[in-house]
Amino acid sequence: MATLLEQLKQYTIVVADTGDMKSMEKFKPTDATTNPSLITAAANMPEYSDIVDDVLKDAKEKAGANSDDKAVAAAAFKTLAVAFGRKILDIVPGRVSTEVDARLSYDTDKTIEMAHDIIKQYEDAGIDRKRVLIKIASTWEGIQAAEQLEKEGIHCNLTLLFGIHQAIACAEAGVTLISPFVGRILDWYKKDTGKDYEGADDPGLKSVTTLYNYYKKFGYKTVVMGASFRNIGEIKELAGSDLLTISPKLLGELDSSQGDLPRKLDPEKAKSLDIQKIAMDKATFEKMHAEDRMAHDKLKEGIEGFSKALEELEELLAKRVKEIAEKEPVTA
Repeated sequence: MATLLEQLKQYTIVVADTGDMKSMEKFKPTDATTNPSLITAAANMPEYSDIVDDVLKDAKEKAGANSDDKAVAAAAFKTLAVAFGRKILDIVPGRVSTEVDARLSYDTDKTIEMAHDIIKQYEDAGIDRKRVLIKIASTWEGIQAAEQLEKEGIHCNLTLLFGIHQAIACAEAGVTLISPFVGRILDWYKKDTGKDYEGADDPGLKSVTTLYNYYKKFGYKTVVMGASFRNIGEIKELAGSDLLTISPKLLGELDSSQGDLPRKLDPEKAKSLDIQKIAMDKATFEKMHAEDRMAHDKLKEGIEGFSKALEELEELLAKRVKEIAEKEPVTA
């Protein structure tokens, strides 16, 4: 009998949610997605020290021998995610998601500027922009940046998505892909209500199912990639989603498990559902966001968490710059 992972791949594009390339080689996903926390974790792994050190040496050389370690680390951070992305694209046949600095989440212009820089780095390395998704937080400002980027042929993955207002705004903006966070939604409801949720009662699963059905009902081109899973039960309930991004641990569980995996999400069934279309503009978005405590809390928390991970990464890189300088002093 086929494993659950093999069956899932019949309905859904499987994406590896990791910076660890060994996991990608093992589970053979179509795409891969990273975030600041995953890049930081990968940067701490000895097997990827060469990638990190090469980026740092290049940044140090460009900055000059007398440059400040923190300044070099900040410059290196901007190229490290792309360096990992380039290696990942040697393994996966599809696309890699590379994230814009979360600290720019409320600045449309600076988000666009950094997205342009990321794409330029990939294209300078001979990689077609079609193989890259620019990952942006689903703030109103981030969605407006994504709308402009999509018009330029730069495809976007809107992350930290928790509410239908965010999803509708993304679809209206012509975004390529959204990443609703199943596990983080569940975490919020468990903490808020003190209740345990099982199976299809999981509020994270209900949210993603609602977004998927809405998109298919009204024929949006934007696709849904469920993310942030706590167990394989959640993944099984979303079989049929356009894409699912899954951690190596859960990929391993799916790959070692057997049984029937029926399709749960289906575009044809969604088209027959009675769903009301919601008109979306900035005022409506802000009103719905303020009224959705879960989406408001989790978006804020997610941006703060990714921002903290970036600060930790910059500290790590600054330390590594100093270590490299002590071993191999760089002359101007």
